[in-house]
Amino acid sequence: MTDDTLPLTPDYDAWPIDADLDAVSFTPRLVTVRWSDGRVSRYHSIWLRENAGDETTVNPATRERILDLSALPAWPEVVEAEIDAAGALCVTFAPEDRRLRFHPGWLRANDYDNATDPEAPLVTVTTWQGGPGEGPDTIDGSGLLETDPGSEAEEAILAPALESVLGKGLVRLRGLPTTPGSLAAIAQRIGPIRDTNFGGLFNVKAKPDPDSNAYTAIALPPHTDLPTREYHPGLQMLHCLENSVEGGQAVMLDGFAVAEALRERDPEAFATLTRVRWCYANTARATDYVWFEPMIRLDARGELLEVRIADFLRGPLQTAFEDVEPAYEALMTLQRLLRDPAFAIRFTYAPGDLVIFDNRRLLHARDAFEGDSGHRWLQGCYMERDEIRSRYRMVQRARRQRRVSATV
Repeated sequence: MTDDTLPLTPDYDAWPIDADLDAVSFTPRLVTVRWSDGRVSRYHSIWLRENAGDETTVNPATRERILDLSALPAWPEVVEAEIDAAGALCVTFAPEDRRLRFHPGWLRANDYDNATDPEAPLVTVTTWQGGPGEGPDTIDGSGLLETDPGSEAEEAILAPALESVLGKGLVRLRGLPTTPGSLAAIAQRIGPIRDTNFGGLFNVKAKPDPDSNAYTAIALPPHTDLPTREYHPGLQMLHCLENSVEGGQAVMLDGFAVAEALRERDPEAFATLTRVRWCYANTARATDYVWFEPMIRLDARGELLEVRIADFLRGPLQTAFEDVEPAYEALMTLQRLLRDPAFAIRFTYAPGDLVIFDNRRLLHARDAFEGDSGHRWLQGCYMERDEIRSRYRMVQRARRQRRVSATV
């Protein structure tokens, strides 16, 4: 590749050039560049060496790194740095005496010197409350399965749905087929389904000899599914095939909004529920799942990561003696918040509706229904948060590719 052509990047993505490299200076272990819009960015020599896009650093077939930094003769240092005719950054490293080129759009996108929060979520997380008349974000999903995978037509439906799930934890698609099993094809537009002891697709309807309260007509309290697993599913889909019963309204609560309300109103109870590890158990006839975890988990930055709430799947509390009463006091404070109608939205499934929600954030519930008044049949499946994030990154990649193509 010549210096009048932009170099490859160490990934498959497309990187629009929103600002040009204007000037460069260096020391042995640092390269400093000034951009055409005035920004100044600094890059360590070792960071640049590891993130080059050439075939000594990444496998050109997979774009996976093959360079082992510890195998280099010495710490990589810069002996020359310049901007070439294509606008790329060119750096010569010692002791390899290797000249490597860096795409300016990629460099700008990965400018860690000026990054405000490199681990920020893909979509801004917005907590919400409910109340009468409130419902989930709703999108017309008719025609989704007729679109070509990866097409702009598919993106027009999926992108806003993915944004709602990533930002609010919940979305409803309407007008989808009601053919049994069609949920599998819909789910695969996002990513692979996670199998559990309930299968890949599971049927939510009243049945004889149930192995879950979901398979009855009784009301279900607000809960997350499968908290009994070490890593409970990050995403759940419920697809309505039939619904002619009286009652059975769906209820959804934003667990993050409830947790934030608890943190504000009773900081001690909030702290207790982030610390005490509860027992979650599902000891059915053929399986025996048990896991211990706090009800509220925070990430390294103190932001809400997940809630794990399901009263009907809690086993006996096993914790330090002095924590037992404070733990139950905090639990009952949380339970009272969960009954507050201000946090809940209620809606009735119509055939063809698909609700997608973050199972590690949203609490879902159900009113009781009259089993003899008609038929209520939902099909469901689980997926991981990773899949929806990956699919949304692919949407963003396609948008960037179109921007780059438009400038060529």
